[in-house]
Amino acid sequence: MRYWWVNQNQTYRYEVQGGYLWSPKRNANAVRNPFYESMREVAPGDLILSFVDTRILAVGIAQSYCSESPKPLEFGSAGQNWENIGWKVKVNFTELANKIRPKDHIELLRPLLPDRYSPLQANGNGIQSVYLTEIPTALAEVLIGLIGKEIEPLALAAGRVKPVTAEYLDCWERKLEQELANDSTIQETERHQEGR
Repeated sequence: MRYWWVNQNQTYRYEVQGGYLWSPKRNANAVRNPFYESMREVAPGDLILSFVDTRILAVGIAQSYCSESPKPLEFGSAGQNWENIGWKVKVNFTELANKIRPKDHIELLRPLLPDRYSPLQANGNGIQSVYLTEIPTALAEVLIGLIGKEIEPLALAAGRVKPVTAEYLDCWERKLEQELANDSTIQETERHQEGR
């Protein structure tokens, strides 16, 4: 199991109620974004801490790997500069009763923050440009401890999520290859290049 931190200031209610995470594939200027690329690393059973404004409001358990998906219509004007096709991961979220404020515990958390792609500044404020980032196990365990007993059944449930089988992945790969082969907008040389 891996641990993730997601900043959902604009999309929290849609993603939590809808049971998913969604991000564009790239920044508005078409440059790759490591926090969108993280979507491609999430696996079934991973635990996701949902941060909004200054608090962790919910915990999610990933139910799928990432797949391409249109931008959710319910986003409306949120993310109006985002591209229309992005990454989506199915997630079962549980809203927390004990909504901890990491800044209140920054003296404890600061030594555990990753050097690269940290979700928090050294003063405990969130970093708005971070959408989804992996957090170290030690940091996750301290946050889980701060949240308390209500997270224990969620951690157990995460351990019971069935991983996607190799047969499913092979089937999905064949489907993508077939779509590529049938796409008339792709020139023959590009099709062979993609299929390598």
